[in-house]
Amino acid sequence: MEGKSCVQIKSYADSIGSQNMSEKSELNGAVENGRNESKIATLPKQIAEGEPLLEETRKEKARLRLKQALAIGGPFIITLGVGMTSGFSAVLLPQLMSNETTIQITQDQSSWIASLAVPPMAVGCILSGYLMEEFGRRLIQMFTSMLFVIAWVIVSVSTSVEVLYVGRIVSGLSAGLLSPLCLVYIAEVSDPVIRGTFLASIPLAISTGVLVSHSLGTFLNWKLSAAICAVFPLVSYIFYYFAPESPLWLANKGYTKKAEETFRYLRGYSKSSSDELHILLNRTTKAKDKSSEINKETVKRILSPTFLKPLITMLVLFFIQQFSGINAVIYYSVDILKSTTSNVNEYLATIIVDILRVIMSVTMCFVMKKYNRRSLALFSTIATGISLLLFSLAFRFLPQNYSWVNFVIISLYICCVYSGLVQIPWILTGEIFPTTMREIGSGGCTCFAFLMFFTVVKTGPVMFSEIGTGNGFLVYAVIALAGSVFIYFFLPETKNMTLQKIGDGYKDDNDNKTVTKV
Repeated sequence: MEGKSCVQIKSYADSIGSQNMSEKSELNGAVENGRNESKIATLPKQIAEGEPLLEETRKEKARLRLKQALAIGGPFIITLGVGMTSGFSAVLLPQLMSNETTIQITQDQSSWIASLAVPPMAVGCILSGYLMEEFGRRLIQMFTSMLFVIAWVIVSVSTSVEVLYVGRIVSGLSAGLLSPLCLVYIAEVSDPVIRGTFLASIPLAISTGVLVSHSLGTFLNWKLSAAICAVFPLVSYIFYYFAPESPLWLANKGYTKKAEETFRYLRGYSKSSSDELHILLNRTTKAKDKSSEINKETVKRILSPTFLKPLITMLVLFFIQQFSGINAVIYYSVDILKSTTSNVNEYLATIIVDILRVIMSVTMCFVMKKYNRRSLALFSTIATGISLLLFSLAFRFLPQNYSWVNFVIISLYICCVYSGLVQIPWILTGEIFPTTMREIGSGGCTCFAFLMFFTVVKTGPVMFSEIGTGNGFLVYAVIALAGSVFIYFFLPETKNMTLQKIGDGYKDDNDNKTVTKV
């Protein structure tokens, strides 16, 4: 019975013999270098004594998965607030434009209320990279959750347009600080096998947040809705209080013992986890020894292919994602449905679309575990372009009494865009950059994403007014279909790879490392 549950390990050197040559050399180097021995993780007691190492049982795997799921509970709940920030304007603006509110706004003011949250998101992304590196992932997320509470309270007690502007700016800054933070933290605390599912939960949280804000705004006054939205970041603070810090950040800062303890708590003692931990600590030890050189060569590192290739890939991917029109639909869903579906209640249709978005986001959490990122992104982008093209044609040529078809096509569009194009860029943001440049890379590309977000939200109404709704969606269709060509030729695969191996995939010949083909 014991023979079935255990694998006899002759020595630790033999246990890593099956790894690829680059990993093997790193592990051997860590063991042979006497001055680094104290910084390499201590082996489990049974290995040190020559006893067998237990393989992870199903129960042990489930226990570790639960620990990782609880660790990402805070990021998931706080990201609901990001979704609420995006969706709130769709129900806030119609109420403010009515005659039953104490705050009267103009059409121009309504567009600023909708879009004003987005520029601070870009600023927050830039600040996030520095703050998460300097003070840690967990602490900054705790601070930002409280900032989000303040933002919703400001919106809830607003008595003028100016105060509403302030509330939207603070909520946008909070969302910007959180976006790269949550992605990096989730990527660093989760197992490579389940990392894609956990990262896909972020778009799920955004979709759920949009649904919650639309539902609250449909049935309640906008002030009460904002007050209820403040509860979610408050709950996330509790999760953060009990969550561990990222082991990668701890290792990079020299807290080797704490990093090992946290890694073991989250990932256990399996062979694959032990090997990954040894590589991680070996690399961070070398990086620490060369910290002065790294500071002097920061610009050189930013201009290196190791960083530039994934950065350019992510910038183009986010451009394709945003100009597929998804946030134009989210921000102006009520107005779009009202103008294109005369025989469908626009508020009910908005709720249905939101529910469909959540269903697709939940589905993709499981699909991500089975299918690779690249195939899903390619399929989703092509399908999104086709659905947008269909909507443009239907809006132009269908008779008015068939306008319900527009609602069906918009629902199809939501299914298509949420089958990969929404999720993949955010997932890759937490994975694709090398460890030493992850803060800068994730902050930079999410900043760009929010700038494109702002551009789409601000120009959407103008474009629909100037060239027509049908032609506006035709523009989005062309961009999506052209984007599928880029994805086919340039998007790498990262599924089930360790973060170290993904970073190696972009190294050039000058790195003196084995290139991992992605």
